[in-house]
Amino acid sequence: MAQADIKSLSLNELTDEMAVLGLPKYRAEQIFKWLHQKSVCTFDEMSNISTTVREELSNLYYISVANIEKKQVSCYDETVKYLFKLNDGEYVEAVLMSYHHGYTICISTQVGCKMGCTFCATGKSGFSRNLAPSEMLAQIQTAQLDNNIRISNVVLMGMGEPLDNYDNVIKFLSLISSDKGLNIGMRHITLSTCGVVPKIYELAKLKLQITLAVSLHAPRDEIRSKTMPINRKYNLARLIDACFAYSKATGRRITFEYAMIDGVNDSDECAYELARLLKGLMCHINLIPVNNVTGAGYKKSKKDRLNSFSKILESNGITATVRRTLGSDIDASCGQLKRRLTEEKI
Repeated sequence: MAQADIKSLSLNELTDEMAVLGLPKYRAEQIFKWLHQKSVCTFDEMSNISTTVREELSNLYYISVANIEKKQVSCYDETVKYLFKLNDGEYVEAVLMSYHHGYTICISTQVGCKMGCTFCATGKSGFSRNLAPSEMLAQIQTAQLDNNIRISNVVLMGMGEPLDNYDNVIKFLSLISSDKGLNIGMRHITLSTCGVVPKIYELAKLKLQITLAVSLHAPRDEIRSKTMPINRKYNLARLIDACFAYSKATGRRITFEYAMIDGVNDSDECAYELARLLKGLMCHINLIPVNNVTGAGYKKSKKDRLNSFSKILESNGITATVRRTLGSDIDASCGQLKRRLTEEKI
């Protein structure tokens, strides 16, 4: 019989399973805390659990881990880029960033990605599988242990499209916010999507207090469809309607990510179109100098373009900031480190 993923179980689910083994409720709570608060990697580390029970657990279950395969540390700002190896030998990436308010980690939700955005390195490696809730948690736990810190903010913006792995991501959000687990509140979590419209509506119904970040990157369909294939399925009109519905249901401001690409989407005309598109929506725009992804041929917008674009948005009532670039010397954009490892093995 295949072993089950114990760290993806909620406390209630774990309690039910332990009851089948004849274990009391308090044992389930002890095990849950070992898995989530103390971040153990083996059952042998559960020192207040009897040897007999530990052996039975190890026969029935496995503990998801994220072992450090490669690690890069920026000499500029202490940003740390991780390439993690999972239990089955697959690789995912995460980025740990230090801010004045604490530590933020950007984690992966899939091995690879199906979305095919042309400015993203992750999609160029193809898609392998979804991550389990435990594998998302393991990235955070390993980074905390490696740096002897507590991470206070989590961003689901690494490898993969979170809303393409909807059920596992929702389970992860429940586990990470548990007061018997890592206890990271929903308001400290950001979920990024390229625009899976039906799942935005589903997420809105849950009324979670997470921040929804939408990868927009263009003010009209003609441009967006060339850089983001998902726009051919869910165009801008449908996406913005879903964003209005999400904001109304949750009362939360939406963040729009906008990668500034020289000569593609950074003109004054694009800025005015973007302002009209988002008029009346409670939102904020992150202007991001595009990453240099091999083979894409994109160049970062010049500084004067960034400034002009931002001023036009602000003058039209849209709050915009130019995102601070972190880890510029260490391939800090997700997908690059895994792709490099793959190329080295070929």
